[in-house]
Amino acid sequence: MKPARIRMYRQGLGDCFLLTFPGASRDVRVLVDCGVLLGTPDGEAKVRKVAADVAAETGDELDVLVVTHEHWDHVSGFLQAKEVFDRLRVREVWLAWTEDPEDEAATVLAQRRARALRGVVAASARVAGGQSMAARRTAERLDGLMAFFGGAAAAADRSTAAAMRWARARPGAKVRFLRPGEEPFGVPGTDAARVFVLGPPRDPKLIRKSDPSRRSSEVYGLAGEGAADLGFLAATGALDAPASADPFDPWFRVTEKEAGQRPFFQEHYGFDGEDGWQRIEDDWLGAAGPLALQLDSDTNNTSLVLAFELLPSGRVLLFPGDAQVGNWLSWEGLTWNLGGSGGAARTVTSHDLLARTVLYKVGHHGSHNATLREKGLELMTSRELAAMLPVERTTADKRDWNMPFPSLFDRLVEKTKGRIIDRDRGMPTPPAGVADADWEAFATRTTVEEDWIEYRLDP
Repeated sequence: MKPARIRMYRQGLGDCFLLTFPGASRDVRVLVDCGVLLGTPDGEAKVRKVAADVAAETGDELDVLVVTHEHWDHVSGFLQAKEVFDRLRVREVWLAWTEDPEDEAATVLAQRRARALRGVVAASARVAGGQSMAARRTAERLDGLMAFFGGAAAAADRSTAAAMRWARARPGAKVRFLRPGEEPFGVPGTDAARVFVLGPPRDPKLIRKSDPSRRSSEVYGLAGEGAADLGFLAATGALDAPASADPFDPWFRVTEKEAGQRPFFQEHYGFDGEDGWQRIEDDWLGAAGPLALQLDSDTNNTSLVLAFELLPSGRVLLFPGDAQVGNWLSWEGLTWNLGGSGGAARTVTSHDLLARTVLYKVGHHGSHNATLREKGLELMTSRELAAMLPVERTTADKRDWNMPFPSLFDRLVEKTKGRIIDRDRGMPTPPAGVADADWEAFATRTTVEEDWIEYRLDP
């Protein structure tokens, strides 16, 4: 039987993977996401090149399109290379239950996200061109985080929401909204793979849990900024106000002209440039940074998490999107009761799937809170374990994002014995102590090209 192939594209900081499984009469293709971070130099041209390769490789036919979550670096390609993707025949579209318009819990999450996004956009408009230190700091933070949603000024047809609508509206495609723990199912057109759905969780508390616990960190190293509370911005009216609105009702406001006529403000307000630090009218915007961060993290935690089991070997390919702490924690109790050979039943657990994982798509470009430790990577005990890391360090460094997180990356090197297929670095260098035969076996399964890297595994 031909090997399964996993192609990681090298368009920049973003995810795009083409999975190929051997079918009875033809290859079966599954595309997992396609996007690049807003602001990437020549980003649109790079994504269009990726789309062209996907179309050529698949003959303009996709058996499955998987969209893990609504972030620009995962979905921008469907808009930036729309004319190419429009030509593709898509048989099935797989989305997380959080995208299901008929799911009540999904509707609540969508409403919350929309309100938060409106608040961040309003704050972004207010700080644009601001001179105070708080305004400048907030503007930089918002610009970086809003890049994951297509930018604060994204037009309706160039937003992440528009990309999700495009995916749901593929002509003739069967759209499936997947839920954790549902009965495993096959990849259409092949008997060489089946799918276990691990996330996102149904529990809203776990969706909101993006960072590790303070007392007992679940990840490698300690980090975290705590969750942002919508309450303050809601109280100011910023969540529901248009971008040009003031945060407080008119009764509470004093114009700058009126303030200039009052002794108190003359003394304390800081009309002179050197005393501008005393002004407080932009202070409410300080809450917008944490709000945007939480909006970003909550969206990551709605990632569709799939474990592709190769058959008959039982090897597992783990694709967690950008799942963060709460999403990972939610998998622990999942079990599936399967009929074995000769009718004997067997139970599969999430720990079992992790133990059989031979390829891990590293979550969220290697960030600190997107790979769990004891309940994640440490459970991946296969001697064949390799990892694919879609990171662009130059872009991450420019935005002060610590990707890949050093202690996580070091442990990945140890766990995989150096088998990290890195978007930036291409074919890795074998670490000390790895047998030549083992490394040669890995190297022969790996092909590195300028625009993509491909890894092959026997089913």
